[in-house]
Amino acid sequence: PPGWILLPLLLLLPPGPAAPCPPQANATHFVCTEPTLVTFPTGLPRTTVAISVEFTALAVLLPTALAGLPQLQELHLSSNRLATLPEALLRPVPTLRVLDLTNNLLADLPAGIFAGARHLRHLVLRGNRLRVLQPAWFRHLPQLQWLDLAANAFAEVPPEVFGTLRSLRSLDLSHNRLASLVPSALAGLRALERLDLEGNGLGTLAPAAFTPTPALLLLFLADNELATLPAGIFVPLSHLRVLDLARNRLRALELPLRSPGPPLDLDISDNPWDCGCPLLALLQSVSLHLTATHSTFCASPPRYGGQEVAAVSQAQGTGC
Repeated sequence: PPGWILLPLLLLLPPGPAAPCPPQANATHFVCTEPTLVTFPTGLPRTTVAISVEFTALAVLLPTALAGLPQLQELHLSSNRLATLPEALLRPVPTLRVLDLTNNLLADLPAGIFAGARHLRHLVLRGNRLRVLQPAWFRHLPQLQWLDLAANAFAEVPPEVFGTLRSLRSLDLSHNRLASLVPSALAGLRALERLDLEGNGLGTLAPAAFTPTPALLLLFLADNELATLPAGIFVPLSHLRVLDLARNRLRALELPLRSPGPPLDLDISDNPWDCGCPLLALLQSVSLHLTATHSTFCASPPRYGGQEVAAVSQAQGTGC
């Protein structure tokens, strides 16, 4: 019969292309950076503790994508094409410690996406299209230490949105669209040590903006639109070690009241400083290391215009 002839011919045909990045039995780490990958790998062994699927064409994750991986601790999904995530995605992996979703197409996240991830310590959402910060995202993350929200489209930080993140050490909100910070925007972040607000449109800061963050060591406010600083705004930050105010529109300076320790690393470059007595006296009274001195000039008064702030502050005969 004709079928008997066809069967041998089919057996002679070459096999179809193998699926990219096939899993290996009993492996603990799975890595795939195959640009042609469009579906999340299946059949990963239960021993898997870390998954890296990055720089692929992956656009969809099923709610069951991580089922059967009870030991998973790290999930790296950067530089894919993910536009949405299922709310139940992380429920099968309660031991997850690290989640990296850098450079995807996420415009929103389900309210309960992290509800089952109570052991999460590092969460990176940098380089997506997120617009609105939802308090529900952070409600069940008591151990979170590192939160990267940079390079999204956030226009505001709602009051107390981070209020439950009592273990958070580092918060990156740089390169968003923040025009101001309400006094309670950072409420609850008493353990925070590093805060990056660089590259926003910040024009004003509330006088008590940093009162909730007394442990802060590093504060980055460069590349904003700050023309004035409220009196005493940095007073609560007695442990501050690095303060970056470069490339704003500041003429007058505020500094923290610091406890004994290393000099404050201070970058105030590319601002139109008024080198009158208040600024000169402040710089002389505080132990600090002025960085980028060759880009830090006086704009006024006329006798100091165009001169380096550091040189003027150290000069004799200023009359101050």
